[in-house]
Amino acid sequence: MASTKNARFSFFIALLAGVMLLAGCGGNGDDGGAQGNSAAASAKMLDWDKMPEMTIDLNKSYIAKFHTTKGEFTVTLFANEAPVTVNNFVFLAREGFYEGLAFHSIIESFMIQSGDPKGNGTGTPGYSIPDELDTDLKYEEGIVAMANANKPNSGGSQFFICTGPDAANLNREPKYTIFGKVNSGMDIVQAIAKTPTKNNFPSEEILIESIVIQEM
Repeated sequence: MASTKNARFSFFIALLAGVMLLAGCGGNGDDGGAQGNSAAASAKMLDWDKMPEMTIDLNKSYIAKFHTTKGEFTVTLFANEAPVTVNNFVFLAREGFYEGLAFHSIIESFMIQSGDPKGNGTGTPGYSIPDELDTDLKYEEGIVAMANANKPNSGGSQFFICTGPDAANLNREPKYTIFGKVNSGMDIVQAIAKTPTKNNFPSEEILIESIVIQEM
């Protein structure tokens, strides 16, 4: 039994290293799904020279309402635990950066990923932000975290939403800033996660139509 468990975990780590996070490694340019997503996202190529100035109010609460081609879901943003990351996400959402971007990588038992203007896992907003890992938050179903280029302080616009038990393996060595959690519409997130894939690229184009930030 021990060897079976070890083999499964080794496979998961290999999968994680090769796919998660496509932000730094890129995808297979010959893959039909990747090309389709890239074409859909090509009209949205906003970029900046540096990360945004802090504009959110840490005395307030922030909610992100996602409108997608699969339906709607809502995320509570953890501004106090990850202020820089939330500020960055709020900035990009309010700038319309995410509108028209695809969920370009899906592993049903693990996560769905979006936020790439190129649609193939290599896109950024033109800058990177520092990690915020000194929290007690855990990776679990519904958690929203920043993707990165598999090195410290390399997040930008890409994020993933945990969708299954394999996400808990990230708790062994946390290196992706957790900045929110789905508070309604998890059934929509799971519907996205169930989309058929080829090499983790969805066979169906699923887009973010808009993200509306509510400040309370």
